[in-house]
Amino acid sequence: MTERHTGEQPAPERGRLLVVVAVAAEAEAVLRGLGGPVRALPLPGGELHRAAHPSGVTVDVLAGGVGPAAAAAAASAALCAHRYDLVVSAGIGGGFAPQAPVGSTVLAEAIVAADLGAETPDGFADVTELGFGTVRHTPAPAAVALAAAALGAVTGTVLTVSTVTGSTGRAAALTARHPGAVAEAMEGFGVAEAAARHGVPAFELRTVSNPVGPRDRAAWRIGEALGALERAFAALPYPEFLKEARRG
Repeated sequence: MTERHTGEQPAPERGRLLVVVAVAAEAEAVLRGLGGPVRALPLPGGELHRAAHPSGVTVDVLAGGVGPAAAAAAASAALCAHRYDLVVSAGIGGGFAPQAPVGSTVLAEAIVAADLGAETPDGFADVTELGFGTVRHTPAPAAVALAAAALGAVTGTVLTVSTVTGSTGRAAALTARHPGAVAEAMEGFGVAEAAARHGVPAFELRTVSNPVGPRDRAAWRIGEALGALERAFAALPYPEFLKEARRG
């Protein structure tokens, strides 16, 4: 990523936000949306890119890798190195039709690990049912509502999966277990787990590149989803958003 400088003095910092994405293309889209000067910061096992948003909010963007384990490890490394007011898992993902069509923006009212559990003779049982922990994190409702109004976004449950859905049967099983599901991705729950361990609120934002269901790469619109991701991070009302997230 190119380091950018301007002659303007940065506004006083009004909060600090960590955005964790999976891959560099998503990080670049987020940074384009932020629009401010960017500098690279070293981090064990990776590199942060820090943007000084014109509102005075500092935004660190980290490409942490694909999947919940990589995302949790990367987010935790950043949280150990720096102080943040909020952690956002962001990037592109699959949308459940008709709620979240291709190109739409989705905000998580709940971040749910959809395949963390056990298959039983009676069907799938998640780890909460098994008595081993949680599969759900709930972002601050007021922050979700504020961001949704600013972005014109769809809200609902965003599922974290370790295997992307590629069939009608799997999509139907997920929506049966999670009737409020609007999207699936691979990192949100890992980021939220790391944030919770550090006592920092978490949030998830996705833009839809493909419908959840039969795997058809020809139907994916990755460029369109990355463009929507850029626009989302350009339009977020950062100071007000962080204020609501802190309130919980």
